[in-house]
Amino acid sequence: MENKILKFPAGFLWGVATSAYQVEGDCDNNDWCEWGKKGKTKGIAGKACDSWNKYPEDHDLAQELGCNAFRLSLEWSKIEPEEGKFSQEAIEHYRKVLQDIKAKGMMRSVTLWHWTLPIWLSKKGGWHKKHTVKYFTEYCKKVIEELGDEIDQLLIMNEPRLPLNRGYLAGNFPPGKHNPILYFLARKNMVEACKKCYDLSKEIKKDLPVGITQFCNDFDYYNSKFLSFITEQTENLYNWYFYDQLRGHYDFVGINYYFAVEVKLYPPSIKMQTVDMQITEMGWGVFADGLYEVVMDAWDRYKKPIYIFENGIANAEDDHRSAYIKSHLQKLHEAISKGADVRGYFHWSLVDNFEWVEAYNMKFGLVEIDFETLERKPRKSFYEYAKICKNNAVEVG
Repeated sequence: MENKILKFPAGFLWGVATSAYQVEGDCDNNDWCEWGKKGKTKGIAGKACDSWNKYPEDHDLAQELGCNAFRLSLEWSKIEPEEGKFSQEAIEHYRKVLQDIKAKGMMRSVTLWHWTLPIWLSKKGGWHKKHTVKYFTEYCKKVIEELGDEIDQLLIMNEPRLPLNRGYLAGNFPPGKHNPILYFLARKNMVEACKKCYDLSKEIKKDLPVGITQFCNDFDYYNSKFLSFITEQTENLYNWYFYDQLRGHYDFVGINYYFAVEVKLYPPSIKMQTVDMQITEMGWGVFADGLYEVVMDAWDRYKKPIYIFENGIANAEDDHRSAYIKSHLQKLHEAISKGADVRGYFHWSLVDNFEWVEAYNMKFGLVEIDFETLERKPRKSFYEYAKICKNNAVEVG
């Protein structure tokens, strides 16, 4: 059977995504660095990819891919290394980084908070403390006043649900709590911080598109109609809680999608497990249909422009990544054809990086990193994604 060429809308954004702590290196003034020093991760971030110094090389790679968008985050602890004391040197560095992205023909999508807190703030308690809202809002204000003209799209937070669940319930992310009360306090403060930062952003730079991005799963239930209610409530909480709470305080819906979840009844318990069409090195199942379901759900609920800010696979051998990208883009194209206003896709990630608790054991990069020499080496999937970006289309069998 002849392959099909699926064209995407004119002006569609093709990008790659990174985050500061995972690639920059020398982010040693935050809670995640302290977490690693306590042996809570499988390694220390250290120099990471040294993107603090090698960012032109990374941007060259994204340009070679044919990307017209680049997502990155700012490291709060570098911008505000001490309480109330902002580093002009760090701000000017980020200005150069953002100007370099623009010079290489890419839209700049900037995340304010990608999970790390400055040590001085983590010592004061973190997100469960009310004062964190004030500190975060002041950080946001400083960034927009100083760098607003170099930002094309602002993400206030990345996946707030994940550090909440794992930091305040599971206890395997900072601050390592097992406390539902602190969880609810932290969640309330995060919602308030997002609202305040949105309003503040519009006061300073009214035309700047502002939002968040959320880790979304497709939830399906099996072997019990009773589970339909449980599944619906879980989906509302996991995927859409923040969007529902922030109505009127975001200009687009950001989605990070990796896998789907099955909800099954095993009397007397209910179990949730990844859909196992194919298990990745992260232990996640590959289920491209789930991206379609999540996107259509978001479109039906909110009728806002949608961006896929993360989608990718841990695959050191790079033998599944190209197929993964194409299968998910096929489903994304289907959602667009059904009327969803999807405006961009950012692959996670440009380069191998520090994958939080898993440290350097998971390889998400289109580009392989030798963490001894820091040499960048594009994988085969790099060139496959480049064809997609340059043609604004994906070829599927």
